[in-house]
Amino acid sequence: MQTNLAPEYQGTADGMAAEAILRKCVHCGFCTATCPTYQLLGDELDGPRGRIYLMKQVLEGETPTRKTQLHLDRCLTCRNCESTCPSGVDYGHLLDIGRKLVDAQVPRPLGERALRWALKEGLPSPLFAPAMALGQLVRPLLPAALQNKVPPKQNAGAWPSRVHARKVLLLAGCAQPAMAPNINRATARVFDAAGIQTVIAPKAGCCGAVKFHLNDQEGGKAEMRANIDAWWPYLQEQAQEPDQNPTDRADPSAPTGLDSQPGVEAILMNASGCGVTVKEYGHILRDDPAYAAKAARISALTRDVSEWLPELSATLREQVKASAGTIAFHPPCTLQHGQQLRGGVEQYMTELGFNIKITGCEAHLCCGSAGTYSVLNPDLAYQLRDRKLGHLNETFGAAPPDLIASTNIGCITHLQSGTATPVRHWIEVLDEALQKTL
Repeated sequence: MQTNLAPEYQGTADGMAAEAILRKCVHCGFCTATCPTYQLLGDELDGPRGRIYLMKQVLEGETPTRKTQLHLDRCLTCRNCESTCPSGVDYGHLLDIGRKLVDAQVPRPLGERALRWALKEGLPSPLFAPAMALGQLVRPLLPAALQNKVPPKQNAGAWPSRVHARKVLLLAGCAQPAMAPNINRATARVFDAAGIQTVIAPKAGCCGAVKFHLNDQEGGKAEMRANIDAWWPYLQEQAQEPDQNPTDRADPSAPTGLDSQPGVEAILMNASGCGVTVKEYGHILRDDPAYAAKAARISALTRDVSEWLPELSATLREQVKASAGTIAFHPPCTLQHGQQLRGGVEQYMTELGFNIKITGCEAHLCCGSAGTYSVLNPDLAYQLRDRKLGHLNETFGAAPPDLIASTNIGCITHLQSGTATPVRHWIEVLDEALQKTL
């Protein structure tokens, strides 16, 4: 695609990055076939190719409008189009640039600004956990729209107490410990059974995705730098002092000190939305002289928990007592498109004895959660949710599955709001099968 950048963007980091991405696009339109919003709305401007044209116009000097902003807002950032694109167009990074440039020129209505501010400041805040606890306490009294975002209180098991020579860092996350604390603890128990200790850095917080994708890119980068600072000592191959203030931990029962052992093997992510963001720290902070090299190393060490399944399957096979229930697996977009990880969960959970399958229809499409999208665009999000649940319920023929499994807290909460079938993280299912033998 030919481009002619406006003078104000020529020679800038955003302008040069956007131009390089735009020139890869051959406007073939393959992306429209796999775009969820195009399938729902049938509008060219609500598909990747149309949005690319809108962003190209802005970069070439055309003044964006509220309509331009609306079409970019409607994008789920699912990156399905990247998996489909034969030319390798880096659409997700182009969208980050486009939204930033458009928001700088198009003021949002007051109510919209207030909601987006509340989301980007509230979700990563220390106040989120007590607010969620209060919401769970009065959940039956909440309107349906709020009940959908407040899952019932979860019984979380104990964090393992054993110390192992092998260690991995785990990002606790901002929303997950409050909404589904058993996911982190189940992860720690599964790795403990495999002889690996799970460590949480108490000063690590939100991965930065919430603020970054709500166009507070500098706020998101600040959270990324804070995480790098929190994790960096754990990567060094020398003795570390154990944490002396457990009350500040994301999970107070989680051991954090490395004692006298070498650095951790990897930075583990059990929320694929966080994982795709941390894997891109190196790209996002590439121009930061103080953090570029560290960010690149952090990204290189980051692994989705499913990437450990080959080892877990080989190590734990004799200990797993899989139930006979049927499990429909929903791979989040952040796993299959953002991280390009496909098939691993189904393959290795099957090897461990679980009857787990992916839907044969539209498994590549987004469920509609997409971070804060289900709050900002509920009509489209719920259409996609119900469409996804319909396909998941058909996975095993006439009988619906006994359980739906996924790998991201946002998808799990969103899907659960539309079905009575339990929706859980697959690591919880594995942990439960291990607990039967302990």
